[in-house]
Amino acid sequence: MKPCEQTPQDWLAHRAFGGLDWASQKHNVVVVDPRGKVVENFEIEHCALGWKKFRQRLAPYGAIPFGIETSQGSAVEQLLEAGMEVYPINSKSAKSYRERKAPSGVKDDRLDAWSFADACRIDGQGWRALRPEDPLIKELRLLCRDEVGLIEQRTSFVCQLRHALGEYYPIALEAFEDWSSVGAWMFVQRFPTPQILQEAGKRQWEKFLHARHMWRTESGPRRLELFAQATELCGTVPMANAKSQLALSLISMLFALEKQLGIYRQRIEELFHRHPDHDLFGSLPGAGPKLAPRILAEIGDDRGRFEEGPQALQCLAGSAPVTRRTGKCKVRDHWPCHQRWACDKYLRHAMHLFAEHTLNQCVWAQIYYSHHRQKGSSHADALRRLAQRWLKIIYRMWMDGKPYDPMLHHHNQLKHGSWVFELKTANCK
Repeated sequence: MKPCEQTPQDWLAHRAFGGLDWASQKHNVVVVDPRGKVVENFEIEHCALGWKKFRQRLAPYGAIPFGIETSQGSAVEQLLEAGMEVYPINSKSAKSYRERKAPSGVKDDRLDAWSFADACRIDGQGWRALRPEDPLIKELRLLCRDEVGLIEQRTSFVCQLRHALGEYYPIALEAFEDWSSVGAWMFVQRFPTPQILQEAGKRQWEKFLHARHMWRTESGPRRLELFAQATELCGTVPMANAKSQLALSLISMLFALEKQLGIYRQRIEELFHRHPDHDLFGSLPGAGPKLAPRILAEIGDDRGRFEEGPQALQCLAGSAPVTRRTGKCKVRDHWPCHQRWACDKYLRHAMHLFAEHTLNQCVWAQIYYSHHRQKGSSHADALRRLAQRWLKIIYRMWMDGKPYDPMLHHHNQLKHGSWVFELKTANCK
């Protein structure tokens, strides 16, 4: 029987209910009986001995439900290994449960653990327990999230590099537009200051551009003209000497990051190709080798999580707005909506990028996006709406185990009389 189908009587048949307030070094544990009486209250260190103490103290109660304010991490893994039923609690819900126990606003770790345990006892029958994950999916998700973190660090270093160059080497910024490219970094390594660039001369400039395959008919002559003016508008020699050291340091870190990102990409692609749903997510137009693994990793392979329908997946991805149906908020026969903040941020980001990539891959996606832009939606809002539509398609593909078929999608649009199909037909005339 699923947790959401359990009756209160079945739920209270558990011998006890636990709550754990986790931290980096210590965890507070509180266990209550079915009547709400505290039967265990102790603290453990986050170490092997601490978790051994946890298992020994809770051995008489068996596998009991445990509430915790997170859905991942070492504390969750230890609870699962101890045989507990783990129920993650949303941060906003945790705050409300805490305030129910202490309306004064007092904050205490033991109070948090007690409020989680009692909330699990009272409301837990409607919650969904965490299920053990496929190790492949878990590793893939962690790698994809860490890859995103490394990309964000690379972006930060690129911004710092542009700022440093702007102080003493503006010609370099004007000559190269994309500073996330290796070629731009190699240029600064070869010619770290305007003075060194000036001394090298035209022949060395041309040799560098040709050797790095950066010579283009349009951009090559323009770059040579800019290089010739390198010392006309630049920082002083002391400024150039100091800031060039910072620029070279940042470039060294960028090269190291780029190397590690390549190792991450290789491992991610290896795991992605080993997963049974590889062909499903790999068939998504525009997803490519980067976004397809991210979408698969965040959605997972537990189809039971979304048995309610595509709406559950759309809410997880944050594409479904939140509606306020209360009081006199209604305006022009419409209830006000706002963006859904409580969602999987990584999946939302991946779907935003994916929706943007499909604009050049699918005619219907471009028509759908343009239609909402013409109605006054912003670029981000139009992509959110497009992602909402794509998630419904992905859900159906995922449940049926069939790759994306553009002809089948076109047939369904025709069959159901989609307004997107009508716009597509009108544009073709």
